[in-house]
Amino acid sequence: MPLINVKVIEGVFSPQQKAQIIRKLTDAMVEVEGEAMRAVTWTVIEEVRSGDWAIGGKPLSTADVRALAGAESAAAAC
Repeated sequence: MPLINVKVIEGVFSPQQKAQIIRKLTDAMVEVEGEAMRAVTWTVIEEVRSGDWAIGGKPLSTADVRALAGAESAAAAC
């Protein structure tokens, strides 16, 4: 029984996006392990409070992650 544990900063992903994450990660595990594992593949999305996640010693906020996602979307559009 695989357990997929995903940690994200709170308030970044909508319920619809979280459902998509769950579906796609489950599909990826099934692709590796076989369809019989779908029913026993668990996925947990844990939200970490804004500011409690850091990279390189710098705490990240929900706004930081949204700004990063916006910058990546803008770069992809070019």
